[in-house]
Amino acid sequence: MPLYHKLGKIPPKRHTIFKKEDGTLHYEQLFGTIGFDGMSSLMYHKHRPTMVKEVGESIDVSPKAAVAHNIKSRLLKGFDIRPEDDYLESRKTVLFNSDVHVGLAAPKKSLTTYFYKNADADELLFIHEGTGTLKTMLGEIPFEYGDYIVIPRGMIYQIEFDTEDNRLLVTESYHPIYTPKRYRNWFGQHLEHSPFCERDFKLPQNLQTYDEKGDFLIKVKKQGQLHHLTYASHPFDVVGWDGYNFPYAFSIHNFEPITGRVHQPPPVHQTFETSAFVVCSFVPRLYDYHPESIPAPYNHSNIDSDEVLYYVDGDFMSRKSIDKGYISLHPAGIPHGPHPGTYEASIGKSKTEELAVMIDTFKPLQLTQLALDIDNGTYYQSWME
Repeated sequence: MPLYHKLGKIPPKRHTIFKKEDGTLHYEQLFGTIGFDGMSSLMYHKHRPTMVKEVGESIDVSPKAAVAHNIKSRLLKGFDIRPEDDYLESRKTVLFNSDVHVGLAAPKKSLTTYFYKNADADELLFIHEGTGTLKTMLGEIPFEYGDYIVIPRGMIYQIEFDTEDNRLLVTESYHPIYTPKRYRNWFGQHLEHSPFCERDFKLPQNLQTYDEKGDFLIKVKKQGQLHHLTYASHPFDVVGWDGYNFPYAFSIHNFEPITGRVHQPPPVHQTFETSAFVVCSFVPRLYDYHPESIPAPYNHSNIDSDEVLYYVDGDFMSRKSIDKGYISLHPAGIPHGPHPGTYEASIGKSKTEELAVMIDTFKPLQLTQLALDIDNGTYYQSWME
């Protein structure tokens, strides 16, 4: 995200001497992306961030396709995912391709006994149920219902939940996640017509510095494997940092919808973008105000993308028999639209209270066995009159 932020103590100039109180040096680390061309932050550690003591087991966590070539519209009952204690074990991929993995999680316990780093993918966590705090080497971010949390690849983190009742939508992106370019000016500032701006972001705060040596387990996800590495110093030993590459959160409730006289297309709801997929937020909003408008979406063909819609809360006016936590999948090549009766019933309505997250991918999605296990099986026939 093109927004400068800093916490803690840093020297006045980059790559210069920065001493500790005992006269020894802090250890500088560049945390950057896309070689040296992407966004980066400079961190200053108490100890070398490179001290690996042990490399332990590696576990294959790559998703396996139960359906590699999908043509059916699907409806997955997301809350059928059973809660599990461990944060990582609770994360279940249901849809995936080479660009993005879409999963669900219902962790009961906080991630505090080890640290986690996704070395391959940016993570976008959507908090459907639960509150807590994301803890990273760059500070802490409190979160609550409706928050998106963007965690850049390579970020070491823990996550602390306040209760055992937690539900998350987990998106792993193998391409950097940004806010839409059309919302920003040449300098990166969000423009006046953007449905949100920098004031809405929750940035890292409360930088905690741990000056500890010992055995610190970091589970690192790389190339579909979960590697177990033991480091000799606490990974949260940063005394200060500055830059542009850091985690942040944004509440779906702060998305200001763009409306018009007639029905607006899905891109007006866009919240994040990558080169391979987009994420949109459908929020409570006033309907179209043309005297003869039809508020329900028109039938449209998914020629170039698979559409995933995660239903969060409220009244889903174009769908029947939908509950929170459900996921609809409308595959590329197949037209879809409002369910029978909802098109006509929307006429004259003034607003909607729906809350949903949409992910449109530019490559077809494959389904895991777990996705089939929670599929209602007949959704593709739900447009029959």
